Amino acid sequence: GGWVVGGLLLAAAAAVLTHVLPRSSPAAPRRLGPVEAYEVEPEVIALMAVSGEAAPAAGAGEVMLEVKDLRAVVAGTDQEILKGFNLTVREGEVHAIMGKNGSGKSTFTKVLVGHPSYEVTGGSVTFRGQDLLAMEPEERSHAGLFLSFQAPIEIPGVSNTDFMRMSYNAKRKAEGQPELDPLEFYAYLMPKLRQLNMDPSFLSRNVNEGFSGGEKKRNEILQLAVLEADMAMLDEIDSGLDVDALRDVAAAVNGLKRPDSGLLMITHYKRLLDLIEPDIIHIVQDGKVIQTGDKSLSSILEEEGFTAFAKA
Repeated sequence: GGWVVGGLLLAAAAAVLTHVLPRSSPAAPRRLGPVEAYEVEPEVIALMAVSGEAAPAAGAGEVMLEVKDLRAVVAGTDQEILKGFNLTVREGEVHAIMGKNGSGKSTFTKVLVGHPSYEVTGGSVTFRGQDLLAMEPEERSHAGLFLSFQAPIEIPGVSNTDFMRMSYNAKRKAEGQPELDPLEFYAYLMPKLRQLNMDPSFLSRNVNEGFSGGEKKRNEILQLAVLEADMAMLDEIDSGLDVDALRDVAAAVNGLKRPDSGLLMITHYKRLLDLIEPDIIHIVQDGKVIQTGDKSLSSILEEEGFTAFAKA
């Protein structure tokens, strides 16, 4: 608890609430043109599907996030959770990760943001060409990562406005820009609030204190909008939401998608994927991706369950 709250309030970028930031980065790999993208051999595409890599689509953007054979254990133990996780996200893509409870989905995103409860034992992760695993949690945040919680924490005594201004100013400081004073930040924030169709009363309330499930999730999306993250990871953003709240949250997320950003969602349910349509779905089992494909995988999963997917 102290690590989380202290990191959020002092650095506005603690790993467990990693909110993200700038877009300046080393050159990413060369973008495939439409013709090149279609000239991938069928055997290579089949191999990609088995290994968890997504076959490149026509006109696909540059690689943002590349995870190769990632392995991780619970810190201080030999309990392995991630057992060779492979995944690639390109600019403009929406990915969904689906799997049983305990399969390693949430652990995967927490490892990416540098959560101290896990220790990486193998593999590599690059984000926009940078070695993500060599960065401190706040550096990963400043590089462009954002992680929303399944169950967002409450921070009594800290208003939403103050929290988001501190977070945003931490971003600006990392970019070498001057911080915004309260009035300047308010002018920056209000268009974001209107974009997400959120009540201004959210701003004066304490962070997530007394919020309903839907309000907490929408508040996370507001933070994402304020920080303009390059790579958003949403961990079961649909959990605990009724139909109307889910529709509102999905509309907010869809409104924030950009051609130069990526989105990674963890979910158990096809209903979310009907509202935020993924380009690629990854099925996770026992700490690794066992199958990758298009949205049709969610229909198979809903009809037949995880028994439809044999472990690779």
